[in-house]
Amino acid sequence: MTTKIDAAVWLDKVREQRPLVHNITNLVVTNIAANALLAIGASPVMAYAKEEVGDMARIASGLALNMGTLDDRVVEAMTIAGQAANQVGVPVVFDPVGVGATPYRNQVAKAVTENLELAVLRGNAGEISVMLNAGGAVKGVDSTGAGANLPLAMRAYAKEHRCVVIATGETDYVTDGTTVWALKNGHPLLAAITGSGCMATALLGAFVGVAGRDADVTSRALASISALTCYNVAGELAAARAQGPGTFQAALFDALYHLDGSYVNERANVAVVESGSHD
Repeated sequence: MTTKIDAAVWLDKVREQRPLVHNITNLVVTNIAANALLAIGASPVMAYAKEEVGDMARIASGLALNMGTLDDRVVEAMTIAGQAANQVGVPVVFDPVGVGATPYRNQVAKAVTENLELAVLRGNAGEISVMLNAGGAVKGVDSTGAGANLPLAMRAYAKEHRCVVIATGETDYVTDGTTVWALKNGHPLLAAITGSGCMATALLGAFVGVAGRDADVTSRALASISALTCYNVAGELAAARAQGPGTFQAALFDALYHLDGSYVNERANVAVVESGSHD
């Protein structure tokens, strides 16, 4: 069942509030994630030192944690920042990059989800399938398959943990534990550049951040749907101008910068695929 969203409202909030998004992210894409946030209208900060991450997380609107390039110092910084964010209600977005590829990544992802209160858990379909024991597989940091019942597994996990769960791919799935939405905007070139998922995680930090520290899970889900739809529509616009992956990345920043909320609403392809009731 196709449903209407108002991504323009959320995009306007981001541009008006310029939320500070604290990123502890993949070192390969630090610059890319920061530029995506700047282009959409948010304010990025990349702080990694354990001596300051707690202080930075407390003053941020959102905290985006990404385990793309792991070592013990990064894990310690993510833990300190996440705990500080939890203390003051700053929403935490977690991207378990490459979970399922190595025992170390599995260990870190398990520790983060058990020790921190997440607002959003976002990964590709393979990663989320692995995280939720719903089948699926990854190769390095890329998805090579999703579990057949992934949307239902996502909904059950989201309901139990009171968070938004997102699996991105050709179709993106978002759930607040009651409803599962399917998002069908985007373009294959998004998978042809490094950091496309990491940019999505950073943007989620901005949109969920403007929902406020006391936002409920459904509000955060709507903010997440809007973030991904804005990003995917920008991908469509960029692809129409690009000659290949190199020019696509530059065009994507331009598309995010010039993005019109009304156009996003017109282009949005969002459907409800599962629905239930809150207990």
